[in-house]
Amino acid sequence: MSSDEEAAAAKDQLGSLDLFSPYKMGRWELKHRIVMAPCTRCRAINNVANEALLQYYSQRATPGGLLISEATDISPQAAGFPHTAAIYTAEQVEGWKKVIKAVHAKGAIFICQLWHVGRASDSVYQPGGEAPLSSTSKAISERWKILMPDGSYAPASRPRALAADEIPHIVEQFREAAINAIQAGFDGVEVHGAYGHIIDQFLKDGINDRTDEYGGSLDNRCKFLMQVLDAVVEAVGIERVGLKVSPTIYVNDAHDSDPSALGLAIVKKLNKFQESAGKKLTHLHVQAGSLTVGIDEKEEELLRKMRETYQGTFMICGGYTRESGMKAVAEGAMDLVPYGRLFIANPDLIHRFRINAPLNQYDYSTFYTQDPVKGYTDYPFLGQHI
Repeated sequence: MSSDEEAAAAKDQLGSLDLFSPYKMGRWELKHRIVMAPCTRCRAINNVANEALLQYYSQRATPGGLLISEATDISPQAAGFPHTAAIYTAEQVEGWKKVIKAVHAKGAIFICQLWHVGRASDSVYQPGGEAPLSSTSKAISERWKILMPDGSYAPASRPRALAADEIPHIVEQFREAAINAIQAGFDGVEVHGAYGHIIDQFLKDGINDRTDEYGGSLDNRCKFLMQVLDAVVEAVGIERVGLKVSPTIYVNDAHDSDPSALGLAIVKKLNKFQESAGKKLTHLHVQAGSLTVGIDEKEEELLRKMRETYQGTFMICGGYTRESGMKAVAEGAMDLVPYGRLFIANPDLIHRFRINAPLNQYDYSTFYTQDPVKGYTDYPFLGQHI
């Protein structure tokens, strides 16, 4: 069959695909296309995965399903929320092992999202009360607040811009965290390059005001991201590594003057990276839209171009419903559909979607508390009453 015939056959097949069509994602055979998106929940007391996390993730695991963990701190300096899970000590690795074992017992695939918040933090979370680290010394505007350990919200602390010779140390933290994740039993890792956190702070010109080799041009601003990917891939293998980015998202003042150019530059660099490696990353995960307006036309156009250009598994997290997720897969807008808040409130989301059953409503007030049950593992399964 010629390449043109293969393309035509693939196009004909698209309309028959839906959320429950199987999908081969690199080395993994997925039985459906519904992904549990990473959601910060603040239940890992003292940054160690525990029994509450074991219950939470195993409730949401299904045979051949893909789960991406909550954003997981790669170092003491990476934190910006209370009681977030981490993976830089032996104790933290051991905590995750129990959670992963329970998820694997359900037949699911589990990926660890590697996280460094950079300037989206407060000195209270930093060792010795020091300033958070970033590409810049500019603070996040007071429009955005940091969740404090006592449950209140406060402006982020002014960061300290990393010196160029300090950046390889952050790269090394990502590399070591990836090794720890695989040692713990995770099937792979997702590098968190989105939402105004440290990698995004280098990518976007609304934040990155550097005049060295990490600032200015698109190539320079992408340099840190590509160094992180190169180090993580070298450590655990490209077939275990994915990436999340958000070129259009402005959370934490993460603004870029040309999001389309940024998004396409990232995709082209990933394609070149994969071509050089002779293999593909597990996936590219794009965060888009907002809770108030969803994905606008300009974003949609960029997402379409990124989808057309990227040579690999592509997913968009953007407030999709069952219906819009079905449509996105059928039309080829993405291969997999991540769901966050719907998974928080519906541990049996896969089953509910399959039979088109009503959904539980989430309780936002419980998203970031430390209660190991309320708003965490007590959402009812279909037919079950609290």
